[in-house]
Amino acid sequence: MTTTRISRATLWLAVAAACVAAAPATAQTSANGPYYAMPSWDQTLPAASRFIVLSNFASQAVLDRETGLVWERTPSTDRFDQTLPPTLVFGGIHAEEHCLDLRTGGRMGWRLPSAAELASLIDPTRSAPALPAGHPFDIGTSQSFWTSSRYYPERFAVAHRIVNIFNGVTGAVDGTTTTQPVWCVRGGADAGR
Repeated sequence: MTTTRISRATLWLAVAAACVAAAPATAQTSANGPYYAMPSWDQTLPAASRFIVLSNFASQAVLDRETGLVWERTPSTDRFDQTLPPTLVFGGIHAEEHCLDLRTGGRMGWRLPSAAELASLIDPTRSAPALPAGHPFDIGTSQSFWTSSRYYPERFAVAHRIVNIFNGVTGAVDGTTTTQPVWCVRGGADAGR
């Protein structure tokens, strides 16, 4: 019978390596700012650990660790048309252009969120606002926000979905006759569309 002798140091290293491999990824900080594990839309995090105010965006943006999206900390209180009327070539600033031109936290690359992305912020157990308790957003008195999601485009040429942050309800309105504020986002599946 052969006996193999393992030193305590070797055993400790093996156990430590197994623990590190089994542990979930945690936040890391580098010289450029915080980086987090890949988000998973099926996880539920408490607001205190779900939302991270990003200092590398001058604290003007918030990372949602559940979705991986970066949101404006304070959405615009201005109201915008969603689309240009079909007969109008040029108009004022509209919802999508507002996000494209945005420089929140000194960064560009903002866009309108989809209805699903904006609704992902909703906590259905809450109202006024229907956001998770302890959220870091300053939404003021704005209620419904434009999204990039069209509403039955084959039937309604300019109808878009809106999400009401105060009661959590989604709806749709005509983008040429209604004005709403916008809450811009960075990253995610709609990025670069």
